[in-house]
Amino acid sequence: SLHSGHHTVVTTGTGSGKTESFLLPILDSLVREKEAGTLGPGVRALLLYPMNALANDQMKRLRQLLAKYPDITFGRYTGETEQAPIKAREKFADLNIGEPILPNEILSREEIRDAPPHFLLTNYAMLEYLLLRPLDFELFGDGDSWRFIVVDEAHVYDGTQGAEVAMLL
Repeated sequence: SLHSGHHTVVTTGTGSGKTESFLLPILDSLVREKEAGTLGPGVRALLLYPMNALANDQMKRLRQLLAKYPDITFGRYTGETEQAPIKAREKFADLNIGEPILPNEILSREEIRDAPPHFLLTNYAMLEYLLLRPLDFELFGDGDSWRFIVVDEAHVYDGTQGAEVAMLL
């Protein structure tokens, strides 16, 4: 369904493969772009999470998956993301003892703005800032590179919060 360009909703229990149902088609799309020689910088997939803890867990998963694909970049832009590259590397080292920094993981806000990653993970509160701040709005470019928006854990967005997320999207 995703490969054909259709909007898709996946609902199933915990541990049943929801994450793979969106990560694999996105990765496939990026690998195809690479093979065609058209994989330039720019966000292709926005992965939206209701809280930083879920985005952080997904970053660990992406590190494992994308270690084999150094041309496909990824980054997390939340309130916890450091502004400067040096501070971001120090923080990474403190939080991920013994883990190497992958060359395709973009760690700081400055680096994300300079070279937007293919996978951008954030939360709905930060998405609002990204859309409002002129420096961050550049992440959205002309919109030609964007292909996927993933709203993970969509069931938690109800009432006013659900309306807010809908308006942001």
